[in-house]
Amino acid sequence: MHIISSTKELADVCRRLAQHDFVAVDTEFLRETTFWPKLCVIQMASVEDAVIVDALADGLDLAPFFELMRDESVVKVFHAARQDIEIVYHLGGFIPHPVFDTQVAAMVCGFGDSISYDQLVHRITAVRIDKSSRFTDWSRRPLSDKQLDYALADVTHLREVYHFLKANLAEQGRSHWVGDEMEILTSENTYRTDPENAWKRLKLRVRKPIEFAVLQEVAAWREREAHERDVPRNRILKDDAIYEIAAQQPTNTQALAALRTIPRGFERSRTAEEILGAVKRAMAIPKDQLPAVPKGRAAPDGSAAAVDLLKVLLKLVSEANGVAAKVIATMEDLEKIAASDDADVDALKGWRMELFGESALKLKRGEIALAFNGKRIVAVEQDEPVLAPKAEPSKRRRSRQKSEADAAE
Repeated sequence: MHIISSTKELADVCRRLAQHDFVAVDTEFLRETTFWPKLCVIQMASVEDAVIVDALADGLDLAPFFELMRDESVVKVFHAARQDIEIVYHLGGFIPHPVFDTQVAAMVCGFGDSISYDQLVHRITAVRIDKSSRFTDWSRRPLSDKQLDYALADVTHLREVYHFLKANLAEQGRSHWVGDEMEILTSENTYRTDPENAWKRLKLRVRKPIEFAVLQEVAAWREREAHERDVPRNRILKDDAIYEIAAQQPTNTQALAALRTIPRGFERSRTAEEILGAVKRAMAIPKDQLPAVPKGRAAPDGSAAAVDLLKVLLKLVSEANGVAAKVIATMEDLEKIAASDDADVDALKGWRMELFGESALKLKRGEIALAFNGKRIVAVEQDEPVLAPKAEPSKRRRSRQKSEADAAE
């Protein structure tokens, strides 16, 4: 099998691929020791070509590949596209467009939540893919025949999967449903990292504003450091250490060295000085300007039962229409709908409103009810809104009420 390793070869093959209306794309990369994924191999296929590119080849310029990814006349077909798109965004500085993600399309077509590529290929083509090379070291050279076969299978079968799902979506009139999801997938906001928001990746194990301020500062410092050094965040500072620093707020090397999560001798490093600087910046914030600790979403009184009913309705709608529940509505959507009929959520907009949202609001108003039909739960239209029966007073309460009435007489 010939592997493309020169810029000229890459340019030639990208020109051929650009003559078709779509190209199947996949990448192999490593991320265990870096902040950004290290691109090792690129696989691409049209209806006529299937090629493997050695992204680590000496002197190889990926410009022709990026030009193809920018070509608006060619649909870029991925499976579970987010990490592949992140690679292009990091190395090329742009988002490929237009994009078709077969995992998302499969959820809309009734193949369940987040189906894997090999399972989807088997269900559509009856072919079983050997996935034993999935976790190999893709940076080692030469690549083995087994690795090459595995890599190529990730795009050759993707062509058939794409044709099947595209036809299925068109037949059901759901092509625009996937289009809505692709807008999120191809938004720069999905891939842009802001150090000031790095604290959102952490569990909020803080209660006081000063602890939250320290956590924000240290998390932002770690994010910037990981970017610059291109190493995983936990190689800079582990999450548990950030939590302890936020709780103890050390401002000198002795206090830092006393922390349980800080390795011995760490306090003498340049990194320790920068962490202490981050703590001091937080400590210098005036008390009345400290950030408020975000509170979890508090469910309105009585809404827990409504959320439970909405979850059942969502499952019914999902199964009846062959659409993965997570594509229709999230748990946060259900909680917000339970709290307000005017909730600003995707589940109450566009095709989701027609498919689920309208029924969800009717269920809240008592215009439909959930009932057993044999062993199945079904939604039943109601002529009149269903009202909860008034609770009968307990025997003790009735007795007390009678005593009070007798005393009044």
